[in-house]
Amino acid sequence: MNIRNLLCLICSLFLTLGVNAQGKNSVKWVRVEGGEFLMGCSSADKDCYPDEAEHKVYVSTFEIAACEVTVEQYMYFCEQTGRQKPKEPPFGWQSQHPIVNVTWQDAADYAQWAGCRLPTEAEWEYAAKGGKQSKGYKYSGSNNPLEVGWCFENSAASTHPVGEKLPNELGIYDMSGNVWEWCSDNYDIYYYKESPKSNPKGPASGLGKCNRGGCFNFDAKVMLTTHRRGCSEDSKGTGTGFRLARDVKRK
Repeated sequence: MNIRNLLCLICSLFLTLGVNAQGKNSVKWVRVEGGEFLMGCSSADKDCYPDEAEHKVYVSTFEIAACEVTVEQYMYFCEQTGRQKPKEPPFGWQSQHPIVNVTWQDAADYAQWAGCRLPTEAEWEYAAKGGKQSKGYKYSGSNNPLEVGWCFENSAASTHPVGEKLPNELGIYDMSGNVWEWCSDNYDIYYYKESPKSNPKGPASGLGKCNRGGCFNFDAKVMLTTHRRGCSEDSKGTGTGFRLARDVKRK
């Protein structure tokens, strides 16, 4: 093989590796235009919990991933950084299923590595409700949870490929069901009573970190866009994953 052919082969290999890496780490972003919305739910709602008191919040424009971070994407991160891979769940690893068995720090570290961040709890709920395109659904994209999410009633005790169910008004998938999603905020049951009206980022301390969205092995009722859960940031489970968010770049 002459030098010219060898150089062509090397260039081809680099291009192939670059395309594969980009494919594994690619994210479809959804722009969420900023606006004011009612976060939480009315005390008159029988499904509303004390930590979900309705209040007005303004959220600035941001972007959120259309889908949860997948097994393939997270495993690529582990390979590139030498990080220990999560424990395999009973239903096994499937490349296009959401990653699970990750702690809050695992999720935050992945987001930082990817040049992104985790969504705040307010951003998460605003996006789940459809932002300015909201039609007022109880779940993210429908009043029928089985149309938009995987839960105990329809999952057969396993996660499912991201983006299989119907998206919400903004084109975001699985914000109700499939896996719980870590948010950046600390969790405090009383935070809604004192949170800032503009871009709240959670209390300075709390009882763990916020989880949102419900998951495949929980009842559909926890898939409500308003439902909150606090978990130890060191906890991990077969029903817990995350999705990415990022600030909008100013022109």
